[in-house]
Amino acid sequence: MTQTRQRSTSERPIADRRLRRHQRGDEFRLTALGGLAALSLDALTSVAYGPESIVLVLVTAGAAAVTWTLPVSLAIAALLAVLVLSYRQVIAAHPDGGGAYAVAKQDLGRGASLLAAASLVVDYVLTVAVSLAAGAASLASAFPALADHLLLITLIGLAVLTAINLVGVAESAKVLMGPTIVFVVAIVAVIVVGLSRSGPVEVIGTDKGPISPTAAVGILLLLRAFAAGCSSLTGVEAIANAVPSFRTPAVRRAQHTEIALGVLLGLMLLGLAVLIGKYHTVPRGDVTVLAQLSAGAFGTGWAFYVTNLAVTLVLVLAANTSFGGLPVLLALLAKDHRVPHMFGMRSERPVFRYGVTALALLAAIVLVVVHADTHRLLPVFAIGVFIGFTLSQAGLVRHWRHQRGPGWIRRTALNGFGATLTAIAGIVLLAEKFTEGAWLLLIIVPVLVVLFARTEHYYASVAEQLGMGLVPPTPLPTGPTLVVVPVVTVSMITEQALEAAMRMGGQTVAVAAAIDPSATKKLSAKWEKWDPGVPLTVLPCPNRSLVATLVGYVRKQTAEGKRVTVLLAQIDTRHWWQRLLHNPRGPVLAAALRSRTDAVVATLTVHLNRDH
Repeated sequence: MTQTRQRSTSERPIADRRLRRHQRGDEFRLTALGGLAALSLDALTSVAYGPESIVLVLVTAGAAAVTWTLPVSLAIAALLAVLVLSYRQVIAAHPDGGGAYAVAKQDLGRGASLLAAASLVVDYVLTVAVSLAAGAASLASAFPALADHLLLITLIGLAVLTAINLVGVAESAKVLMGPTIVFVVAIVAVIVVGLSRSGPVEVIGTDKGPISPTAAVGILLLLRAFAAGCSSLTGVEAIANAVPSFRTPAVRRAQHTEIALGVLLGLMLLGLAVLIGKYHTVPRGDVTVLAQLSAGAFGTGWAFYVTNLAVTLVLVLAANTSFGGLPVLLALLAKDHRVPHMFGMRSERPVFRYGVTALALLAAIVLVVVHADTHRLLPVFAIGVFIGFTLSQAGLVRHWRHQRGPGWIRRTALNGFGATLTAIAGIVLLAEKFTEGAWLLLIIVPVLVVLFARTEHYYASVAEQLGMGLVPPTPLPTGPTLVVVPVVTVSMITEQALEAAMRMGGQTVAVAAAIDPSATKKLSAKWEKWDPGVPLTVLPCPNRSLVATLVGYVRKQTAEGKRVTVLLAQIDTRHWWQRLLHNPRGPVLAAALRSRTDAVVATLTVHLNRDH
């Protein structure tokens, strides 16, 4: 019996739910499969618009030019392989997350790291906006009645995603697991079934008529198609940015997730490219290329609707990639003093709630400004990604050259080749989309860089002034201590304030401002009758300002070498609206004393009887 009782006592669960969550914190982090659902949807869902972007460029050379979709996709898949291998190395080298930012900071210096951070912030915010806008447009294609409410749909989706991620990233992974599996299975089914048929089962969309070539197939056109199709690579870096979100061993799980992402995305891109070439798919009115391929494989039966609804759902949920990556990046920036330190604070789950909230607000602003129009977002969507890609791989080139470990020449060549490809793609895309809105990046990115630098400078200045990191001198003996208690009337609050002041040690003095002579006379009479053992000093108040009078008195005392503490009493009410019924003198006095004197300002909270 004794043994049973002891076992029961030792195994009794902890009553505090928050403490239980803290001790089981790893359960609120990601598995490899969960990471694929929570952090990879941005990259996986890019097959909904990446191949279509290639086709839209190629058809400018005529309908027959779509046969070049597969060669272009092969080049993109090769770059994808380089990026996956590169970010697998980034994960191992930077287990605290950060991706391109961490690499640039360590290997390329301060300026490059600020540029990487700015480009990643832009990319993450636009990923949320583009995913939600594209999902809303896809939904409206199936249900035309929603076409006039795209902005409302995107904002509702944003609110839902924000709530899910404020609960915890592991919980968001559980929510996203089902839709991710359905989406991948649906796309693979489109490819397999479509390739097994001799031709499309059904052709949907409005025929735009004969396509008149406006360009010839050449290196420039293929380069433009390659740059446009590289929008399929957005999101590849998100796993490397969110390594701390994975369960132990985080590095190995994150690397497995990165490889799985590369394999799945590469197979889907190449499969759809082969299908486009087989069906000679060209853009048609009111439908996407992916919708045409699913209709060609399944017809317009239930499988067609399941596929397109799955695409719509995961396009909206793809925004979750940013919710997993940007808060971690902001936490790293906060650690480096480049954004406010509050972005480095975690809640109990653990969740960077300030980062999640900031991302939601910025994405909402972008959606409202462009009125949830996907085409207004795409010109600046992928360019920021290529900046991060290039910096990340250029940093690794320098890393391998300095380290010179086993296989460093092979690794340097791999990352150098990848950096060259992403730099070329980024430059071509910027040049092509410059007049369509890409010029905004030349303003937004430098502004962010300046903001990060100024914030870092501010924290450095504060650290210097406060002597942080230095051993301070031995404290000198202090002068006489004076505790000042402002008084308006004789009451229980005054009694409690005087008791608290006397417990603080030193000399205690009560002061009153002679704003109203008759009221001051009554107060002095009551004080003399009460006789609390503390003198009441009545201060002349010719300007009838309590704040100016009290500030002047405190300054005079500190000028005489006294250490002054001002004790202010405030009332705590049961309901927030009841605070409006009390004089807000306390906060005003506290703000003035803190900003205009060297006194210590202390607050005594008096709780009202909550039963009345």
